Amino acid sequence: MRNTIRGMMVLSALASALVLNAQTPGQAPAQTTAPAAAPAAAAPPALSPDEIVGKYLDAIGGKAAISQVKSISMETSVSVMGNDVPGTTVVVDGVGYRSDTDFNGTKITSCVNGKGGWQVNPMTGAADPTPMSDDEYKSARDQIYVGGQLYDYAAKGNKVELISSAADGYKVKVTNKDGVDTTYVIDPTTFLIKSTVRKGQMQGQDVDITTTYSDYRKTDVGYLMPYAMDLDLGGQFQLSIAIKKADLNKTIDPAIFEMPKPAAAAPAAAPAAAAPKPN
Repeated sequence: MRNTIRGMMVLSALASALVLNAQTPGQAPAQTTAPAAAPAAAAPPALSPDEIVGKYLDAIGGKAAISQVKSISMETSVSVMGNDVPGTTVVVDGVGYRSDTDFNGTKITSCVNGKGGWQVNPMTGAADPTPMSDDEYKSARDQIYVGGQLYDYAAKGNKVELISSAADGYKVKVTNKDGVDTTYVIDPTTFLIKSTVRKGQMQGQDVDITTTYSDYRKTDVGYLMPYAMDLDLGGQFQLSIAIKKADLNKTIDPAIFEMPKPAAAAPAAAPAAAAPKPN
């Protein structure tokens, strides 16, 4: 499910639309004296990638709880540039992911299914449904899985590699079958995901998209999920996402994940008939 929530990074469509108006954060003032070094914390126990993944899955409720979740419907609020943007996110396991937001009356939609992805973003000139590029889809299609990249990762064609073990967390890199990398930082005490880093684009430039997770809550089936996420897009743009309500296992019509056809243009008016000439 971590990846499902990370899936809301598709809201970067909103970020991309707004970034031209965003201010780049200023540099922090230089320190005149270096702070005293804190004592080094002890490194966590040495664990294999499979052991870390197993402890993470146990921490969020275990495979039995995850397997009970067939769909998730969320009401969200995105805090961006001083605005609170309402939205909804729907995931049907293995079928589709869809995020809809309403920014001051402008409807923005991002959707991925098992065949491709599409989006509607009038703020970037795409008022009609527009297919995602192949690269966008490869980066986003993991979002259709409730359990995320780490749940049954081998069966999904994902590879897991331990990058480092430190007091602040185990750093694990997941490479999906399309070669897209995501780095996870997993808390060595709780084994919950603290943050993820994935490459993305901002104004045509490659940037690191860092998502920090907090406010984990247990659902009715015993599944634990984060209700708060803070996104940083390459230090250029930040937004926060809060889940206001989450419903599990609602019946969802899979048709919502299919790209609708553009609205038909109104037919041209027929030329007015010439008035009859007087006799």
